Amino acid sequence: MKSKIKWAALGGLVLSFVSLLVHLFLAKSSADLVQYTAITAVFTDDLTPTLATRKGHWFRKLWGNIKSLEPLHPYPNPRSTYTAAVEQNNGFIYAKISGSFEKIRNSIVDLVVVSRLLNATLVIPEIQESARSKGISSKFKSFSYLYNEDQFIAALANDVIIVKSLPPILREARRRKEYQIFKPKNSASLSFYTSEVLPKLKKAKVIGLILTDGGCLQSGLPPSMAEYQRLRCRASFHALQFRPEIEALGKLMVERLRASGQPYLAYHPGLKRDALAYHGCAEIFQDVHTELIQYRRAQMIKQGIVNEELNVDSHAQKRNGSCPLRPEEVGLMLRAMGYPPRTRIYISGSETFGGQRVMIPLRAMYTNLVDRTSLCSKKELASLVGPETPLIPDPDQLLPVKSPNQLKSEWDKAGPRPRPLPPPPDRPIYRHEKEGWYGWITEKDVEPELSPNDQREQAHRLLWDALDYIVSVDAEVFFPGFDNDGSGPDFASLVMGHRLYEMASARTFRPNRKYLAELFNTTADHLYYPPRNWTFAVREHLNKSLAEEGLLQEYNLSKSKFFLSHPVPECSCSTVKATDVVHSEKNNNLHLLFEGQDECPKWMQQLRTQETNADEVDSQEDETDLDGQSEFEGYNGTDAIPSLEQDAEMDPDD
Repeated sequence: MKSKIKWAALGGLVLSFVSLLVHLFLAKSSADLVQYTAITAVFTDDLTPTLATRKGHWFRKLWGNIKSLEPLHPYPNPRSTYTAAVEQNNGFIYAKISGSFEKIRNSIVDLVVVSRLLNATLVIPEIQESARSKGISSKFKSFSYLYNEDQFIAALANDVIIVKSLPPILREARRRKEYQIFKPKNSASLSFYTSEVLPKLKKAKVIGLILTDGGCLQSGLPPSMAEYQRLRCRASFHALQFRPEIEALGKLMVERLRASGQPYLAYHPGLKRDALAYHGCAEIFQDVHTELIQYRRAQMIKQGIVNEELNVDSHAQKRNGSCPLRPEEVGLMLRAMGYPPRTRIYISGSETFGGQRVMIPLRAMYTNLVDRTSLCSKKELASLVGPETPLIPDPDQLLPVKSPNQLKSEWDKAGPRPRPLPPPPDRPIYRHEKEGWYGWITEKDVEPELSPNDQREQAHRLLWDALDYIVSVDAEVFFPGFDNDGSGPDFASLVMGHRLYEMASARTFRPNRKYLAELFNTTADHLYYPPRNWTFAVREHLNKSLAEEGLLQEYNLSKSKFFLSHPVPECSCSTVKATDVVHSEKNNNLHLLFEGQDECPKWMQQLRTQETNADEVDSQEDETDLDGQSEFEGYNGTDAIPSLEQDAEMDPDD
């Protein structure tokens, strides 16, 4: 009996030891996968779409291409006689650029066009936000911190001669400030360059440009200069490629978003302090954020950027469509469109004014809400930045620390005991309340100069915007919270223009904020339980914004101010003749859209014919559904604001 007990005890010990070894082995083998698992497991309750689901009607309705825009294809090649650039020209153009990501990109594109216009050699421009004086890694120069220099030079070799630096003699002249420096606005005319800049260039063989306005040449050019507009497209969409490390990480983020075969939607909130201050949208925020917006607006008024009063009615601005859509409103519209709660949504933009607090309502509706910090590890993001020299912490962010000797000395000098109790001190400003670019508002009335840490953070934001740009352009669906605001180039319009150029039929929403503001006012008391006719009105409007009606609105609002937001028809071609569209039975403003479009080369048309034959059945099903949708749902198909009385029997609050 005792021997059996001993053997049982020994067996138990052996099993326990084996179990311990197995657990240690599993823990060790999975340690390296923890980071990757944390990244790939950010999505909850995913339902992997099967092949049958992807071919289904509802999947195509939410994620499929817009059939009426499929004939549009990118075609930026010169159409007429186009002379190649030569080294024997009028001189060199040297430029310094500052601003946000979108302003820098548009400024570089304009520089290329101006160099071609003046028959000059362009020196790789210096981006002030990523200059080495701002504390970035010594591994990069200012331009190469963001873009691929060699690709930029090679892609534009036939258009403009581009060099990495000035010749030695001219470098000395630049140090001695012997040549003319101009500060053009983004609306600078052609005559400004031909009559004022060109003579100085020919005389000194070098001029300098300082660009702070998001460009240096007017967006609209006469039809005779369409080749210069196509040069803008070649520069922006082909020559300006990010450096390989950024491209690789951006593509990796797209792969992670599409894990398990799922599509994703990119959403840019457009909540930037400068844009909010420019339009007077301070009152849609609270507390310190309102003060910060108003302070920036006062600065803009002093600088002559804003020509209005400091205090404006933000709610009137909102009703006028001048303020961004709130994330909560975007979530309600996506829900009205039929996007399920498990939809993967990527939040783009390095700055979201108001922080994560403003995203809470959207996150409550769509749990799979991610950004670059949840898709990438800290190591992956740090690899883009490169090795940087540690900076001394900002003095304003450090609390004074007294040594034990100082504390003892103060105690000894405090006088005899017992002492009367001192008055209660003011509440201290803790470190977590002072950190960040907004911390000064708690102690000062004047915004301080940027610290070295702030300047470095601005350079990092360019990298984060570059990643967001890649993810947004590649998304199956893009939804802008704020675009065409009129304050200059904006991130959302830049993405929308790139998507229109590269794949016009991709689903890109172009909402009319003024119409939607009126629509939300009609159901303000029950946003989360709107009547059915309100849902149909939202759905109808957004569906229209995806197709030709949205493109025509974009053309009228933005093209004259920002060409890259709507590079059609100059930089595209059509596999359908304009005459065929005009005489088509389904003439929903398509003739206006395809008017002036060049016909694509034969090889493009043959490729399009093959794709059309493969998708003919699916196209017929979609068109049949869309044609019958308004009749089935009882909506008249116009953008009239629906009355709640029209559908009172469907109101769930009744």
